[in-house]
Amino acid sequence: MIRKLTSAALAGVLVAGLASPVLASGKVSEDMQTKIRAHLTEQGYDVRKIKREDGLYEAYVMKDGQKLEVYLDEQLTVVRTKSDD
Repeated sequence: MIRKLTSAALAGVLVAGLASPVLASGKVSEDMQTKIRAHLTEQGYDVRKIKREDGLYEAYVMKDGQKLEVYLDEQLTVVRTKSDD
């Protein structure tokens, strides 16, 4: 019985560990893209592309003729802005 529980727990940990990179990067849901676009547009950004990387949302934007990368956390707080020259 204990052996079965240990095997099941180990399998759960392995599956969760393998799924984490998929959740940490890649595509962003349409709903979240809409929220991010609205949030950044209110701040004067022209949003071109949104993706998820390293646990943050990464938006490629234009503002005042300059290309920028804006990084947002889960609460849509801008945590970093980088020039995309």
